[in-house]
Amino acid sequence: MDTSLVRSPVYQQLNQHLRAALAAEYHTGDQFLTEREVAEKFQVSRTTANKALASLVSEGFLEFRKGLGTFVRRDVIDYDVQSLVSFTEKARAAGKKPSTELITFGEISASQIDKEIQTALNVTGGELLWEMERRRLADGTPVILEHRYVVRRHCPKLTKQQAEGSLYRAWTKTHGLTITGADEVIRAVLLTADEARHLQVSARSPALEVVSVGQLDDNSPLWWERTLYRCDRYEFHSRLGPIQSATPARGKFRTD
Repeated sequence: MDTSLVRSPVYQQLNQHLRAALAAEYHTGDQFLTEREVAEKFQVSRTTANKALASLVSEGFLEFRKGLGTFVRRDVIDYDVQSLVSFTEKARAAGKKPSTELITFGEISASQIDKEIQTALNVTGGELLWEMERRRLADGTPVILEHRYVVRRHCPKLTKQQAEGSLYRAWTKTHGLTITGADEVIRAVLLTADEARHLQVSARSPALEVVSVGQLDDNSPLWWERTLYRCDRYEFHSRLGPIQSATPARGKFRTD
């Protein structure tokens, strides 16, 4: 058995191996490995194989067709609400070519942004931020529109070229930052005329809005971001645990 499979829960490592196989060896509509084939190939139990396949189904990479088997499903890009994964990786896993168009990039004073965002980033007065707007494309089709503020002192040498690629990679590899996670609020919205123009859809089309604040390992905020996802191109996936009490609540009802 591959020793890399035992460094963390087996099915998680197996899941990673299967993801790699999906990206490198399979296309949309292809029949995937059966539970028995997975168990034999990776020398794991049938239970572990079943759990890994079920996880890929729940995340939208595979679909189960009764009486036929499991097939590759990559017509849409999935958003995993439980972990930070770059758009570039997600698009490639979906069999699509990712690209980024940088609409705006530059410095801005904290005093020029909304108080709510200042509070979220724990910045005041004349502290400098990076501001950027990006459009993310999959096979040339716009799927995401981002507006982001980044605390400049954490990455003072951030470049326009880095902003045109994977920010996660630039922050962790080039700037040596350790990102521990992000707090997110997700809701449905209708696109304004300008937002719809950037995403090449009709005005007031539905979209999924994610407002997030990313944190470093010392719990200091790194970025604030408002991101719009085209509903016809994105699915949000989460794997739920056992039933728990709703107190304290992790969500809230909107009253406006």
